[in-house]
Amino acid sequence: MGNHLFDLIKARMPAPTAPFALLDDGRTYSYADMVAVSARFANALMALGVKPGDRVAVQVEKSIEALMLYLGTVRAGAIFLPLNTAYTPAEIEYFLGDAEPAVFVCDPAKAEALNPFADKAGAKLETLGVGTGSLLDKANAASAEFADIARVADDLAAILYTSGTTGRSKGAMLSHDNLASNALALVDYWRFTKADVLLHALPIFHTHGLFVATNVILFAGAAMILLPKFDPEQVFKYLPKATSMMGVPTFYVRLLQDQRLSKETTKHMRLFVSGSAPLLAETHREWRERTGHAILERYGMTETNMNTSNPYDGDRVAGTVGFPLPGVLARVTDPESGKELARDEIGMIEVKGPNVFKGYWRNPEKTKAEFRADGFFITGDLGKIDPAGYVHIVGRGKDLIITGGYNVYPKEVEAEIDDMPGVIESAVIGCPHPDFGEGVTAVVVAKPGADISAAGIAKALEQRLAKFKQPKQVFVVADLPRNTMGKVQKNLLREQYKDIYAKQLKAGE
Repeated sequence: MGNHLFDLIKARMPAPTAPFALLDDGRTYSYADMVAVSARFANALMALGVKPGDRVAVQVEKSIEALMLYLGTVRAGAIFLPLNTAYTPAEIEYFLGDAEPAVFVCDPAKAEALNPFADKAGAKLETLGVGTGSLLDKANAASAEFADIARVADDLAAILYTSGTTGRSKGAMLSHDNLASNALALVDYWRFTKADVLLHALPIFHTHGLFVATNVILFAGAAMILLPKFDPEQVFKYLPKATSMMGVPTFYVRLLQDQRLSKETTKHMRLFVSGSAPLLAETHREWRERTGHAILERYGMTETNMNTSNPYDGDRVAGTVGFPLPGVLARVTDPESGKELARDEIGMIEVKGPNVFKGYWRNPEKTKAEFRADGFFITGDLGKIDPAGYVHIVGRGKDLIITGGYNVYPKEVEAEIDDMPGVIESAVIGCPHPDFGEGVTAVVVAKPGADISAAGIAKALEQRLAKFKQPKQVFVVADLPRNTMGKVQKNLLREQYKDIYAKQLKAGE
């Protein structure tokens, strides 16, 4: 019995001398380096007392060493628990208390502030920076030989905490097979081979950069260009060496603002993938016009890795997230009854497959509530499946607006606003309203210098939407609040504008 995830990686490795990662400091990491350095980290963790099933919590900057720590944790039979680098010490206290890791690895600059919380949680504190840190010192001193700890398909490989837009973040438990099955499906569906070089500018504390990007490269035996973060200068510097890129919509919007983006600078590229947040249809169209490439949009979540994808061959339809991946089942149900709905009807998206997580860490009640009796996971995303089989996401269940007894799907209103000249994007939310329960409210970002007004937007929508769908208030702002993956944080907008209709009432409007 071997180590399920790492055995599959090794079985697909190219020659030991083949490049695994090209680093921005000029170094090249070979597959032999990957095996040796991850072994050193596995040995270092074992020397710290890490046992199979223990959690290794990590809040560090992106680096090749951080990726080796992930692989070393898996090889040691432990559970990798990456944490967003933006989390504050108070937030870290909650995660450490909930997960009770054996070891907590943090940035050397944060060690003093975080040490009390590690102590309180009973975790040993180690540090890892870019080329520095106490854990790196231990790994460098350890052996490059390691006998992988046996782990079967069902054993946990990672815990990822949800972004926590409602209530406390929950730890999604992901097994070796959750990660392996999804990586294998994506390698095949997106046609990755040993000849591919992925431009990797995503963070690695999130499923997109850690499991989609990194695992796909490992399972394809391909190479990556590992950039510390997204920076258009770096992207254009390394683009000629790449064949593929994975990004969030913000990456593509930023690159479209750069004159260097053209059919010529992207003609050698095979694939551009977008995810983690909805890609505007306008961005999709503009990218295609400028580069000749259709961005491939896909849909996944912390609990499931990737569920659906637009096709590699065939129409990549703007505004959709494509078809369920091989091995994944998707359906749309009535949120109340759970009854499956017909094509083109909007309801709750549910999925089932080997990619779907084992449940929430130490939260059996929540786990039970999120699964149907037949094993389908209730994603919390509202959407529909059109007659051609493409999945459309219209918003999170909690983003649904119920105004005067009518359901309003924010995406429908946003699509109308986003189509207006001078509008970059919009977010439509429901705010407490004394008469209607919730008032439809639009927050709109205008292009610099555009002649956009709240009254003008409201007037334009009069002919486009039923009265109950029309925003009762429109706000024109400089930008929308986003999380680190570029997803608009509607919870923050709802908080910001929660009193607007109560204030209207007081003002006698």
